[in-house]
Amino acid sequence: MGFAAHRYTVNLSILFTELPLLERPAAAAEAGFRAVELWWPWPDSPVPERSALDGLRGAIERAGVRLTGLNLYAGELPGPDRGALSLPGVESERFRANVDVAADFAHSLGCRALNALYGNRVAGVDPAEQDALALENLVLAARAADRIGAVLLIEALNRVESPAYPLVSAAAAVEVADRVDAAGGLGNARFLMDLYHLAVNGEDLPAVIDRFAARTGHVQIADAPGRGAPGTGTLPLADLLDRLAKAGYDGPVGLEYKPGDGPGAAAFAWLPTAARGARPVL
Repeated sequence: MGFAAHRYTVNLSILFTELPLLERPAAAAEAGFRAVELWWPWPDSPVPERSALDGLRGAIERAGVRLTGLNLYAGELPGPDRGALSLPGVESERFRANVDVAADFAHSLGCRALNALYGNRVAGVDPAEQDALALENLVLAARAADRIGAVLLIEALNRVESPAYPLVSAAAAVEVADRVDAAGGLGNARFLMDLYHLAVNGEDLPAVIDRFAARTGHVQIADAPGRGAPGTGTLPLADLLDRLAKAGYDGPVGLEYKPGDGPGAAAFAWLPTAARGARPVL
């Protein structure tokens, strides 16, 4: 099968960042892609001005690309934060204020996947207290996702770059998704399988795919080591994506890698232009 057999969505929060945010959707379209995804674009503002929301929506619509995934408010990302929903106090309040705003924005663009980063452990706070708060806020987010016909994604990160983040294995992230489904009764929590993070954690990627493909709501890739484009590291990404497809995953593959020293458009040489938007992302 190979890379050309899969569908792709470009993460505009890590690629094309040499451009202003509102120019990135058009750049992705010019590079041949039909779909994009985003971290929450306003890290300092869980409830941005309407003009900011309208401006980004218009840029995506004018570019003719589909928004396939959106992170809920996660604090300063990129930066020291890894989510807000398990942090007692102001940050979890900011997360709750963001949930409906993000869901409504996603819905206006036909986006059906919301990613909720769990948040770092806080020194001096009982992890059980954080986990209880996380479950409460994730159920709230699952309800908002259900309202717009979306899934809620739970992501595992890697312990090297995110040492205070508690979900550093596929099994841990899936366990949280299962708890959200049990508590909320909606069945729309899914695993976000980021092959880069799992590889850095030393997981057996074929085994993870075989075990968790059915619980996976989205896939993201970068090569390892280095988090660069496919072919810059040692991961057999084409084979892994083929294995995912054979296991039943037919969703988009998020390109969430560092572009290197060149412009964003130069970061896709590994993927023939004709394959970048050959199949629409539904």
